[in-house]
Amino acid sequence: MDPEYKQYFQYFAEMPGYVTVQDRDFRIIDANKRFREDFGDFEGRYCYQVYKRRPDRCEVCPVARTFRDGQRHESQEQVQTLNGSEVKTIVYTKPIRDDSGKITAVLEVSTDITHIQNLHQLLSRSQQRYRLLFDEVPCYISIQDHELNIIEANRAFQEAFGNSLGKKCYEAYKHRSEPCAPCPVQQTLDDGLSHSREECVTSRDGRQINTLVTTAPLKDGMGNITGVMEMSADITQIRELEDRLTSLGLLIGSVSHGLKGLLNGLAGGMYLVNTGMSKGNEERVEKGWETVQRNVMRIRNMVSDILYYAKDRIPNREELSSREIAEEVFASMENRARDQQVELVTEFDPDAGEFQADGQAVRALLINLLENALDACRLDEKKSEHRVTFRLRGLRDHIEFEVEDNGIGMDQETREKAFTLFFSSKGTGTGLGLFIADKIATAHGGTIELKSEPDSGCHFVVQLPREAPAVEESEAGPDADNTLSTEKDMTHG
Repeated sequence: MDPEYKQYFQYFAEMPGYVTVQDRDFRIIDANKRFREDFGDFEGRYCYQVYKRRPDRCEVCPVARTFRDGQRHESQEQVQTLNGSEVKTIVYTKPIRDDSGKITAVLEVSTDITHIQNLHQLLSRSQQRYRLLFDEVPCYISIQDHELNIIEANRAFQEAFGNSLGKKCYEAYKHRSEPCAPCPVQQTLDDGLSHSREECVTSRDGRQINTLVTTAPLKDGMGNITGVMEMSADITQIRELEDRLTSLGLLIGSVSHGLKGLLNGLAGGMYLVNTGMSKGNEERVEKGWETVQRNVMRIRNMVSDILYYAKDRIPNREELSSREIAEEVFASMENRARDQQVELVTEFDPDAGEFQADGQAVRALLINLLENALDACRLDEKKSEHRVTFRLRGLRDHIEFEVEDNGIGMDQETREKAFTLFFSSKGTGTGLGLFIADKIATAHGGTIELKSEPDSGCHFVVQLPREAPAVEESEAGPDADNTLSTEKDMTHG
């Protein structure tokens, strides 16, 4: 044997993978040492018999493809050795040609990648377990990059806030157009430390959610921060329970200042009445008595709001004229609008008809909306003239009240929080007004819709059913009547 040929034959024999030469019938005509050790004698046998113990050739065969087109091909296969071990291989084929260029055989090289494939499977299972854990964690998890873009989110996050991948975190969580300040994610990006903070976020269906936010940096192999994981636990129920215990103190503190002012106004009115009577000044008496009446009305409304906040209750329904209710509310607010130099306009449908409702509660609802509208106009310094429109419309199944103003308006974040407890966009007042209005509408089986934009005013649409829902009576608690009688005593006594 030629020494050079002998040397190359030795190279062929000692190659670490499985090397075979196959003819057009897929019969193995030569093989290296590693193949012989793992698969035994091959003389006169076909590759599919040796590799896979099959009676016929494989449906997809790289050797057949090389015979067909003369090109190199590759595939991944699983074969079985003499001892029954399953070996995963990556297969490469190359044509062997004679002097005329005709393909006479195909060289097949198979490399054992069992260990690599096992590692891939282990990695895949680990990734699946990580994904399952990531998705099933009972809190909202998002991963954000340096620009605060959400690049990954778990199932709870997507169910609550929708598919927000690619959005800014403040767009998804709070519907804002600019970053929050302070931002725990940005703090973590800046210093690489974990940060915690309580936030109030808004779900895609408009629900307000109190969350406890914790951030953690994500680093690469060099220790560089590549992103931040933000975990937000829903603590809404905890906060609601705490509110029931702590809000009484907040309520007393916020209401006491208003009551003090009303009592001072009441005392001033009484002084005018007393001095007017002693001096025989009827004009002074009349002015003082108007002040007394106005402040008594405001105290009554405040007490009514407190009672509505303090306890859920079934409305004390009676048959009411919607037109009379609207005119009464307008009469009670007309002087205040005039004093604030706001034009109060009415558009009442004369045929709006009657509906079943708690008259006192509906009056409180509408007064709260009108007071909010007048305050929004009072705080608006950009317009020289302000107008509040109070509408009444009768539809087939419900009554519709509208209050529209051209005051300061609200941005999206303020709109979403407008009906929450103790929230006031004006920085003054108890923050109970819109909360109570919404609570009254809900108790009647109705709704309040709010449309607003900054500097464009607010438009409230209240829809109340003409008749009480059939399930309402069954929802009344055993002490509902006591609550109602207590309110009547406090407001009419």
